[in-house]
Amino acid sequence: MKKIVLTLVALMSMTMSFAENEGMNTTEAYNMTVNMKKLAQALNLSKDQVESVAEVHKTFSSEMLFAAQYGKDERTKMVDRAINKDLAYMNYILNQDQYRKYVMLLNVTLTNRGLK
Repeated sequence: MKKIVLTLVALMSMTMSFAENEGMNTTEAYNMTVNMKKLAQALNLSKDQVESVAEVHKTFSSEMLFAAQYGKDERTKMVDRAINKDLAYMNYILNQDQYRKYVMLLNVTLTNRGLK
């Protein structure tokens, strides 16, 4: 299980560790697309949870890409709002252990992409 989580963390953080001010295309940093099969495996999701998590993540990804189009101040507010909304929905869908793992993966991803 530990290997799966570490593999997922590695996949989610690939080559996105440059900060915005180092010339990185902002749209790439805000692209939050993940392999849902790997995420479902890492979090040990049920079939119902997989569908719900996929829908919530799809919305989250859209909001993040939308935020990338704005100026720095507005973008920061929009990203924070998208993250809080995503975490609220995931907290409702996932059990405590799954939610803890999800928060860890999200934090690592955001940090590696220079968004946090």
